[in-house]
Amino acid sequence: MNSERLKYYEFFAGVGMARTGLGDSWQCLFANDSDQLKRQSYLNNWVGEVFDPRDVAEVETTDLDGMADLAWASFPCQDLSQAGSKAGIGEADDVSVTRSGAVWPFLRIIRGLAKEGRHPVLLALENVVGLLSANGGNDFRSLCGALSEIGYRFGAIVADASHFVPQSRPRVFIVAVRREVTIPTAVQSDLPQAHWHPKSLLRAYAGLSVEDAAGWIWWSPGTPPPKRNFELEDIIDLSDEADWNADEATQRLISMMSASHLNRLAAAKAEARPMIGSLYLRMRPGGGGRNVQRAEIAFGATLGCLRTPKGGASRPRIIVVENGRVRTRLLSVAEAALLMGLDEDFVLPETYQDCFRLIGDGVVPAIVRFLADRLLEPLANHAKVLASATLDRKELA
Repeated sequence: MNSERLKYYEFFAGVGMARTGLGDSWQCLFANDSDQLKRQSYLNNWVGEVFDPRDVAEVETTDLDGMADLAWASFPCQDLSQAGSKAGIGEADDVSVTRSGAVWPFLRIIRGLAKEGRHPVLLALENVVGLLSANGGNDFRSLCGALSEIGYRFGAIVADASHFVPQSRPRVFIVAVRREVTIPTAVQSDLPQAHWHPKSLLRAYAGLSVEDAAGWIWWSPGTPPPKRNFELEDIIDLSDEADWNADEATQRLISMMSASHLNRLAAAKAEARPMIGSLYLRMRPGGGGRNVQRAEIAFGATLGCLRTPKGGASRPRIIVVENGRVRTRLLSVAEAALLMGLDEDFVLPETYQDCFRLIGDGVVPAIVRFLADRLLEPLANHAKVLASATLDRKELA
């Protein structure tokens, strides 16, 4: 095993959650994000590091030092998520159409590095699972076609944060490797695996061209962790000192529930233990051609996916039922940070809205660490061994 630190570029870096997951065994050569709030939070956590604040479309290969083992890109999801516009990633030659289309300038940079012979051995692209079906699957096909054209083989997995933290947060991770690098058998399988390759991914794969499907790899990172390190009851503050809504406000939320959600509430009251659930405000058909706002609840071992807030209705709320008593409130910043798996000393902005904007856009570091341990590091170190052996042969010749 090569003891030298692996090197990477981090595009769309946000507050550095991918960096948190990769850890000290990786050296960041370049970090970029055009969002001013994210840039400041990143620098608050990674003091003294260089951060490029420009739009990715303004970045050139000359801005990137050295040769990285990995380029990580958690590109914008706003046009791919269920809560977004669903406009997709647009076309490679028209990046102004959507925010998620920022993936095309990223790939332009990778293509330029390939022409210089210094493109990373590995690429990791992360986004919401809506990427697999956006525009009838055309977006995923276009992305895979671009990777193939640049000179990469690739595959994807869908990993849910719920394997690591008590938050339901499924994401698709496309991992690409330079075509000339052989793939160790330990990190791939001949067939898809239920843990990582759900039906949505199988449908996306089935839509690939024959040429692109020939470069597909069924990545095999092994089985998910058997249990999480902590559960909801470990991080949710159930004390009376928490910022609970007044009883009148809670009753108003209950009055906004449909019959099915009132039944869920009744079932929770019948439990002999504290029940912690997510509470959402959503517009639903109310008859007569108009929509009404409903309070919807879900109890379970995980809370719903934390999202970037856009107005009061989308703010993350919880409902707690204990000894027949019902309490509601906003999820606190500290609780949200723990749901992402961030350490208590991770620096976040002072305002509630800013904190949740950063948290909602982030990737769970524990997933990044898992993928680094199971896929990225074995592949990068394998490629280094191959490169060293090739260099030795040339020197002997």
